[in-house]
Amino acid sequence: MSRRSAGFVGGWAEMQRQHQRQVEAEARRLREEERQARAHQRLAAQSHREYRQAEARRRTEELEAQVATLQGLLAMGCRVPAFRASSLMRAEEIPPFDPGQLAWPVRMPDQSQYQAQGGWTANRRAQAQAEARARFERDWHAAQAAETQRQQQLAGLQRDHERRAEAQRAEVRRHNAGVVEVTEGVRRGDPDSVVEYCSAALYSSTAWPEGFPRQAAAAYDAAGRQLVLNWELPGYDVVPEAKSVRYVPAQDQDKETARPVTQRRALYREALAQSMLLVLHQLFAADEYGALDSVALNGFVDAHDPATGRRGQIFLATAMAPRAVFTDLHLEQVDPVSCLTDALRGQLATRPDHLTSVRPSRHPEDAGSHGATHGGDEEPDLYDMDPIAFESLVADLFRAMGMQAVTTQRSNDGGVDVDALDPTPIRGGKIIVQVKRYRNTVPPTAVRDLYGTVQDVGANKGVLVTTSGFGPGSRTFARGKPLELISGDELVDLLRRHGLHGRLGEAGPAAPARPASGPASPPGDHNVLGMLWTGDVALDVCALVCQGNRVLSDDHFVFFNNPQTPDGSVRAVPPAAPDKAAIRVAFDALPDTADRFVLVAAVDPEANPEADLSGFTDASIRLLDPAMKELGRLEVSDGRPRETALVLGSFRRRSGGDWDFVLGGKGYSGGLEQLVREFGIEVE
Repeated sequence: MSRRSAGFVGGWAEMQRQHQRQVEAEARRLREEERQARAHQRLAAQSHREYRQAEARRRTEELEAQVATLQGLLAMGCRVPAFRASSLMRAEEIPPFDPGQLAWPVRMPDQSQYQAQGGWTANRRAQAQAEARARFERDWHAAQAAETQRQQQLAGLQRDHERRAEAQRAEVRRHNAGVVEVTEGVRRGDPDSVVEYCSAALYSSTAWPEGFPRQAAAAYDAAGRQLVLNWELPGYDVVPEAKSVRYVPAQDQDKETARPVTQRRALYREALAQSMLLVLHQLFAADEYGALDSVALNGFVDAHDPATGRRGQIFLATAMAPRAVFTDLHLEQVDPVSCLTDALRGQLATRPDHLTSVRPSRHPEDAGSHGATHGGDEEPDLYDMDPIAFESLVADLFRAMGMQAVTTQRSNDGGVDVDALDPTPIRGGKIIVQVKRYRNTVPPTAVRDLYGTVQDVGANKGVLVTTSGFGPGSRTFARGKPLELISGDELVDLLRRHGLHGRLGEAGPAAPARPASGPASPPGDHNVLGMLWTGDVALDVCALVCQGNRVLSDDHFVFFNNPQTPDGSVRAVPPAAPDKAAIRVAFDALPDTADRFVLVAAVDPEANPEADLSGFTDASIRLLDPAMKELGRLEVSDGRPRETALVLGSFRRRSGGDWDFVLGGKGYSGGLEQLVREFGIEVE
């Protein structure tokens, strides 16, 4: 072979070797990628398995914690301080008056800052000095007027603060007087007072785990000095059905280990016995006046009777505990079942999971006076209810509406009376509830305070429930915020719709001041003021009946939550095309003290939260007769950027009784709240 051919063969062989090395390198790369993928899969599988195993352990720990809570119910409850009537007393703590910027006097102009400017001649210098004096006098008079206005506003705010403070102090005094009256009744052995006091002791207790019922019917036998009490016990589901949870990797599923039936039944019987003993302990510990010589206690569950299929009270435990016997027990060391059945000679269902009942020796109706009841035929007067019983009734209502709800501890509750949890996905969450047993309108400060509490505790919603009502200031403040206001009439309606009872006053539920549909046509002739404009911004058109620059009352502010005035002379009505809003007004029927009828428009913060009035153009008011025939048209100002409320104009009463229209145009960047403040509507 020639040298040339040998070189060709060697080159070809080298190319083959390079190709082989590339193939081998690619194979090694693919093998490494496969190895890394398998390692990643093993790691992911291991991480998933570890996560699922950790979740299974967490669920097991939760089950064990639930059982531990049940087993330690009596011991923990005995460590809770005894109820005292003094815990119900309220302090007259009124926030100090804070006028804000109004506390600072208007700064008066300094004459030394008003120097003559220019003037080369004596006449020009004299003219410049006169102009400087004129500027100073103008600014001084303006400052004096502003200071006078500030002092008037300050005095008005201070009077309002003092009026609200006195109303709060009066409410606190009434409440404290009621507490004193009950305690004095307990000292005398008055049956109603004893029942009310004992109910308060049980309702206010913090010893019960979340989800435990607190419903009772009670009566007091004054002759025998015995309290007879039916108390609701927790259902069988209070003991978890599962004992533990473990993760099965082969099936990628959690597997629950069922708790043996005998163990679950024993735990349930023990929980029932502890609940009975804890109720007795709380009653005797709270009886600082020695009104109870004994307590006849019957524990029931609200369930379907296996024999009849009807829902009702099934008694699972009963005991009659003399004070001398009970106070001699060392509750933290007893076996609860033995203590109830042996030491107190009580009865406890042997198979409570099957709802096998026991027979109580005495019921509240056998003792005479009735006390706190749930689901009966009585219609308690919400105005006269014990505050704690009223809070418990509101908690009952929330539970009847499908929520979890408990009343809070009386002290350090942060202004929250009921804690509720709505389990509904997306729209549910934590709800804090305040209850106000008022006869007068709830002030906007209460709504403002509730909103602050909602923000402080991170709740999803705040609900204020009252026996009275709310003014436009409160409604305006609450709009667009996670707040719900329930008036007394709405509360009574909700109670009845959910099988509960309550009335407002002796004559039953108070009739609403204004029917939702409004009254018949107001007396005398009337006009419809139709409002139309171009642009897509959603607006609320409102009306204020005023004397000068002050609305006659909160009820004379017609808006989305107050569709008409008390006398029906002004009311919001559905608009007819081409109008987008309409207000009906009977000018001759307006109060004699009214001399201005003001129309305003504001951006709807719910429909257009980011909008302003720059899209409010080509606006006018159509004056229509009762037959909806157009009598005339009044042009109004367009809206401006960054403003969210606007005074459209006002009708002013003249000396002859006629009404003339005066064009408005003043805008507000703070929306409807800022606008109505200028007319005397209190919005905190």
